[in-house]
Amino acid sequence: QERISQWHDQSSRYSTELRDFKNQVLGMLEAAEKEREAMRAEAESAAVRLERLEREVDYLETQNPAPPCVEVDETLMDKQVATAKQRKNEKYTKLTDCSDTIASVRAMKILKRFGSSSGLWTKDAAGNSEKIYVFDGTANDTVYVFPRMREFTLFSATRKAARIKLPYPWVGTGHLVYDGHLYYIRQQGPSFQVIKFNLANKTVVDSSVFPAEEQIPVFGLSPSTYIEVSADEEGLWAIYATKEDEKNMCLAKLDPASLDIEQMWDTPCPRENAEGAFVVCGALHVVYNTRLPSRARVQCVFDVSGTLAPEDASLVYFPKRYGSHSSLKYSPRERQLYAWDDGYQIIYRMEMKKKMEV
Repeated sequence: QERISQWHDQSSRYSTELRDFKNQVLGMLEAAEKEREAMRAEAESAAVRLERLEREVDYLETQNPAPPCVEVDETLMDKQVATAKQRKNEKYTKLTDCSDTIASVRAMKILKRFGSSSGLWTKDAAGNSEKIYVFDGTANDTVYVFPRMREFTLFSATRKAARIKLPYPWVGTGHLVYDGHLYYIRQQGPSFQVIKFNLANKTVVDSSVFPAEEQIPVFGLSPSTYIEVSADEEGLWAIYATKEDEKNMCLAKLDPASLDIEQMWDTPCPRENAEGAFVVCGALHVVYNTRLPSRARVQCVFDVSGTLAPEDASLVYFPKRYGSHSSLKYSPRERQLYAWDDGYQIIYRMEMKKKMEV
């Protein structure tokens, strides 16, 4: 009787535990079912959002052309280098009747101090736009755009500026705004690319690997700049240097539409102590300084048409200010330079003369 009584007690306890366990399992199954329903609802919502996003991407692709491939094609690059070498030092046929050269710096105006010690600021070198484009630093992907000179001068912050985020970061300070497009330099491994970016629809129009082997910094005092894109009355130019002739600079004429190199020249202008350069009427002007910043001056001029002998060119001196220029952008329309000197933005107004009068 005692064992039977004990068995009844154990059976009752086991039944109670089994019932509790069953209730617990049922509760867990109900919770799992609720979680499964919630996850299914989230998956359906994500599918709807993904479908909407795909439709939006399809619409954007119809509005903006797809950016071209900018990966380095070694075969194409070798072909471009070979073609460029064939065009070196050929006789240049001028496109315009421009025969001016710089006689002196007529006036200087210090606008403000903005950003870091190195950078560049400029207007569109070919259009009539009054917008100011500012590239702060030597490696970034955001360009500040001020509507006019007044907004850039009066406001210390960037709250009056629009921002353009580029698809690829730039390197150096050799970029240029020309005819509604931004031509800027991108580094990809050992190679450098010229990116043509449409400022109106914010898309990459074209890109080209620069056809020069083993490039080195073009200016001895600006080690971050490997290619300087410049504009003058003749169009677009590229100033660069290679290990093949590491002492002197090279000059190339660029096709602004296709980014092809039309012609290349070796120049007698040394890289050592050079801080910047620009082109005026087909003549390269190289600005020099010293390691301990002194008074900057144009000390080497190379005219691709051969109408201005180096010994006949004026050696232009710039007023001593703060340090060394990190960029000098010539405006053919305004006949002045937009300079960045140790974080200060400066305008140099140039006095021009005919080449035969110098």
